[in-house]
Amino acid sequence: MTTDQQLKYFREGFPWMKIDAPAIPGRGINVLTPAQEDESIEYLGKAAVDGKVKFVPASGAASRMFKDIFGGLEQPNDAVRKLTDNIEKFAFYDERLFGHPSSSSDADCTHTAAALLKEPGLGYGSKPKGVLKFHRYADEVRTALAEHLVEGQEYMRNADGSVNLTVTISPEHRALFETALAEVQEKYEKRYGVKYNIRFTYQSKDTDTIAVTPDNEPFLCDDGTVLRRPAGHGALIYNLNDVEEELVSIKNIDNVAVEKYLPVTARYKKVLMGCALKLRDRIFGFLNALDAASGEEALQLAKHQIVPFLENELCVEIPAVPDEALVEFVRGKLDRPVRVCGMVKNLGEPGGGPFVIREADGSTSLQILESVQIDKGNPQAVAALNSATHFNPVDLVCCLRDYKGRKFNLPEYVDPDAGFISSKSFQGRELRALELPGLWNGSMSRWNTLFVEVPVETFNPVKVVLDLLRPAHQ
Repeated sequence: MTTDQQLKYFREGFPWMKIDAPAIPGRGINVLTPAQEDESIEYLGKAAVDGKVKFVPASGAASRMFKDIFGGLEQPNDAVRKLTDNIEKFAFYDERLFGHPSSSSDADCTHTAAALLKEPGLGYGSKPKGVLKFHRYADEVRTALAEHLVEGQEYMRNADGSVNLTVTISPEHRALFETALAEVQEKYEKRYGVKYNIRFTYQSKDTDTIAVTPDNEPFLCDDGTVLRRPAGHGALIYNLNDVEEELVSIKNIDNVAVEKYLPVTARYKKVLMGCALKLRDRIFGFLNALDAASGEEALQLAKHQIVPFLENELCVEIPAVPDEALVEFVRGKLDRPVRVCGMVKNLGEPGGGPFVIREADGSTSLQILESVQIDKGNPQAVAALNSATHFNPVDLVCCLRDYKGRKFNLPEYVDPDAGFISSKSFQGRELRALELPGLWNGSMSRWNTLFVEVPVETFNPVKVVLDLLRPAHQ
């Protein structure tokens, strides 16, 4: 995207998505029975797959995780007091650093916060989430990265016993990740009988976007250069595009639980993978049938099998299309990357949600929207937001090959109009930042999408440090 294009989005804004309705059970969200779940897992075991990989977005420091603790560093607040009162329950607790606070006095709180965030303490305020100690066991302490290794061996093994992980990190954190990996890789390979293939990948600087002032003029640094910033997780579509494996599981670095939750986590990852492969194979069947059919035969196939499939299975309503154009129209709808997204019931957690969107060509599609992408001045959009029953925990399975075995070029399926503008600051000065279409939002806008309900027990993010006191992390 050129600088002129970026400035145009700042000055004119991104167009609002045309929300038709929230995706709910019965229209957009599949709620499987236990028997259907078992069937999906069985399908996973039989389907042909050219390699699997676990894709883990882990870029950036954990500064937002400790925002409240930074806020109480000098003058203790409620978050710092709760941290201090419970410090011995955290996996990162070290008696030599923290001692045994006898009360949540200001002195104890200040010491606790400084020991956690600063050097020569743990220095967690500037480290990435992936290398932080999340969970304590009887015989070891695990980082978030270590928990992803344990998860991966349970549901992402390839036929040769290997487990592939692609982890997106910042270049400045590579040494920290390599150290955290070296501490556990050999031990876990022996324990679980696997071979881990780990690839660290960086968000390309070429995807950075310019920042502007509140008046939408380029934001100039002290040296006179225009400030450029990382453009959000949507830039990772290029990292995903570099993946060679066909089947990809995507889950954020902080969404892990202690190992006793692994059976339910693994079961529903396998359910999602089975659903994705079943959807892939049905789509491939239709595309191969279209290739083999004559003109009239292809038209009848499109009308009586493909259109009902798109409408009933993928919530894609087909507008009035002339017969002579219908076959290629539905082919265009089918021949796309596949994603199956787990959705959990809306319990008030932050995050995007599933919606049915009206496209420019008159069709509908299933999309994940963040609240900032919803026009709060549109009563219909607000009503859809308020009546949503589920939200997005970032629990995806993707199929990245077409029906002829070729890799899709994923940037071709991005909706560039699905980005958004956010308010930030730099060196105490306000600015506006341009976020590229999010990885599971507009970057996958033109994919074939299926939403499947998964239990809330599979969603255990650590957005703030005090989340580590929840049962899933103890």
